[in-house]
Amino acid sequence: MFQGYQTVEDMIKKYNPQAETVETATFGMGCFWGPEAMFGSMQGVLRTRVGFAGGTSPKPTYRHMGDHTETVEIDFDPTIISYEEILRKFWQNHYPNRGNYKGRQYISMLRYRSGQQKEAIKKVRKEMERNLGEAIETEIAEYENFTMADERHQKYYLKRYPNTLQQLQDLFPKPELLIDSTFAARLNGFVKGYGKLRLLKNEIALWNIDVEDREVLLNKLETIKW
Repeated sequence: MFQGYQTVEDMIKKYNPQAETVETATFGMGCFWGPEAMFGSMQGVLRTRVGFAGGTSPKPTYRHMGDHTETVEIDFDPTIISYEEILRKFWQNHYPNRGNYKGRQYISMLRYRSGQQKEAIKKVRKEMERNLGEAIETEIAEYENFTMADERHQKYYLKRYPNTLQQLQDLFPKPELLIDSTFAARLNGFVKGYGKLRLLKNEIALWNIDVEDREVLLNKLETIKW
C-alpha cells in the first residue's frame, strides 16, 4: 500500500517513536491551534490532534460547535513527560478565569481519563492557585467524548507552509499520516516558534525507530526548504 506497508497504521509506526505505555490528555485552553503547536514541540509528546469536547451537541464542527469547546488531545509517553508536567504547562499558558467568551468555545477545560489523572489535577491545581493568587475556575470533569476537527485544522501552522508540505509528501502521502506523526507535530511547533531544529535533531537521534528511518528524518531536516 505504502512502500511495502499494508495498512495506514503500519505506515504511521514507521517514522514515529514507540512507547510501552501511552497516556492521553484532553483539554481546552482557548483557540486550539496554538496549544497543539506548543505541546507538539515537547519531548515525550507522541501525537497531537484538535477537535471538540465537553458538550452535548451531536456531530460538532468548527462552524457549528454547539455547546462544545475547542479541545486539544495529546498522546504522550509518561516515562518521558508526566501528566503533572503537562498540567503545569496547560495552566501556565492561558488564563483560566476569563469567563465564557464566545460561549463555551474558548473556556478553560480539563477532561481526566483515570483516577490518577484526577488526583494529579487536584494536586497541580492547588500549586497553580498559589502561583496565580486566586482560585482556578477551569471546568474539570471526567472524559466522555472527543470529536476530531476537520483535517484542515490539524497541524494548522505547518499547513501555512505549502511548499514544506509538498516536501513532506514522500513521508506522509495520506493526511492521516501527517495528523498522527510525531515529526509533523514537532515541525508544527517549530514554525509557530517553539523549539529549535538543532534540538529536534538531537531528539530524533534517540528515537526508538529503525536506523534507516531515523536517517530519513534527519536528512529531511537538513534538506527541507521553508
